[in-house]
Amino acid sequence: MTAAAASVDREAARLTDLDSAIGDADHGSNLQRGFAAVVKTLETEPPQTPGAVLTTAGRQLISTVGGASGPLYGTLLRRTGKALGEAGSVTADELRTALRAGVDAVAQLGGAAPGDATMLDALDPAVEALATSFAAAAEAAVQGAEATVPLQARKGRASYLGERSIGHQDPGATSSALLFAALAETAADGEGAK
Repeated sequence: MTAAAASVDREAARLTDLDSAIGDADHGSNLQRGFAAVVKTLETEPPQTPGAVLTTAGRQLISTVGGASGPLYGTLLRRTGKALGEAGSVTADELRTALRAGVDAVAQLGGAAPGDATMLDALDPAVEALATSFAAAAEAAVQGAEATVPLQARKGRASYLGERSIGHQDPGATSSALLFAALAETAADGEGAK
């Protein structure tokens, strides 16, 4: 979560720029505020298990991030954390299964599917690629986010633009790719799931 917060902080302006073309121009600043609050909460009251870390982070995002991003990212993390349960450590396969539950919950909440030019276009292929490696998942998320450019948004704020949404990279898919990049970075550093 610390690596994700740092990545969101570095990329907040770019996320907001992407959002300004097809949304409310607040995606970067909202996530920046939310992930800063997550880090502060985790430092103040450190959870004891990977599942609890994600559940706590998700709860914090829901309470601090405005718009759709808070509920969507909060649902992703909370459902993933719930699926991990109380285990003190988690294997890559267990994380992949838990993330699939989280991504499925996001799809249900938002009523979206891959190809709708949403965060699912990065999340779905990333979870599938986790079967190979964390680095493959991060790359799949980036490719999924970039693949939203030629799509017409069918869900979310950008869908109100109709065909004018074509040619713009989805900010939610882009921020989702940042989270998988942070996961890959953390796994490579050997720091585990926190």
